[in-house]
Amino acid sequence: MANEVQSNHTTQVTVLIAGRPYLLNINAADEALINRLANEINDKISAYQARYPSRDLQDYLALALLTYGADSLRAAKQASQQPAC
Repeated sequence: MANEVQSNHTTQVTVLIAGRPYLLNINAADEALINRLANEINDKISAYQARYPSRDLQDYLALALLTYGADSLRAAKQASQQPAC
């Protein structure tokens, strides 16, 4: 019962993505996941900035989003192809 109450507990966190703060209301249990994801996004943006220095920030954000979208679709496809136990 206590786990159910805790799993519905929300909290506000501010994450920085590409130097811009975003205030989010999230499930408290997801805070570490959200922070890790923000760090990964910033790492991807930095990598794209180094690789394509003449682009603007919107391009880097779009490239990071497309990368995560492709990874997600690939994972979903792979999961659907695995036989059920």
